[in-house]
Amino acid sequence: LGPEDAVISDSLNHASIIDGIRLCKARRYRYANSDMTDLEAQLRQARADGARFILVATDGVFSMDGYLAPLAQIRALADQFEAWVMVDDCHATGFLGPQGRGTPALAGVKVDILTGTLGKALGGALGGYVAASGPVVELLRQRARPYLFSNALPPAVVGAALIALDIIEEADDLRAQLVENAAFWRAGLQSAGFRLLAGSHPIIPVMMGEAQVAQDFARALDARGVMVSAFFFPVVPRGAARIRTQMNAALTRADLEFALDAFAAAGREVGVLA
Repeated sequence: LGPEDAVISDSLNHASIIDGIRLCKARRYRYANSDMTDLEAQLRQARADGARFILVATDGVFSMDGYLAPLAQIRALADQFEAWVMVDDCHATGFLGPQGRGTPALAGVKVDILTGTLGKALGGALGGYVAASGPVVELLRQRARPYLFSNALPPAVVGAALIALDIIEEADDLRAQLVENAAFWRAGLQSAGFRLLAGSHPIIPVMMGEAQVAQDFARALDARGVMVSAFFFPVVPRGAARIRTQMNAALTRADLEFALDAFAAAGREVGVLA
């Protein structure tokens, strides 16, 4: 993308998308998280500014909150303004949508560029991918500097990811178990009195408020045999510190009950729960 092009980005996009936009030479526009009125305004402004090519970039699932992007509406607006849509589906590939095909499949839409990682559901190692038309992929092979001037993935990592893809296509039982685990975990946290963000995604943030509280809570959990990560400013807004919990299908009911007991005890220790 050059100076005559435009990228329109959701305000809650992952840091990797933000950094990629900074590296390119296109004009930058931003719309409020999942706000379609604002997206339309930014599309209109980019066209009025004479943009040759417009790319709308969004996460499929916003990693800090577990919210899903409204892809059907984004696709419709992009078509209206003859723009392309790029979706980063790192937090959806493998477990959302039919056969784990991610948020575009879940929303029933096609996107122009789909990116993802091999570091989560596809084996948990390293690396990523771009799925797009042949000409776009070939252009990236020739022009994407972070790809051009980097090492190739180890064959073992690629092999593991390919096997993971085969497993994912047939893994309806694992996806069902993940949904069940996430629902049980969310209900248990709510019953204990924790404040959660609304949703049903396996990313379930437990809101702490202040950074120090989140850090104290994480240490209290670690002492009880549960490892979590505390997120606070500048990763999330001030006053919105949280513990980001993430479910997986391998956890047993006993595992979840053990963790819920630890969360409740840690919550009382640091004053999050009465």
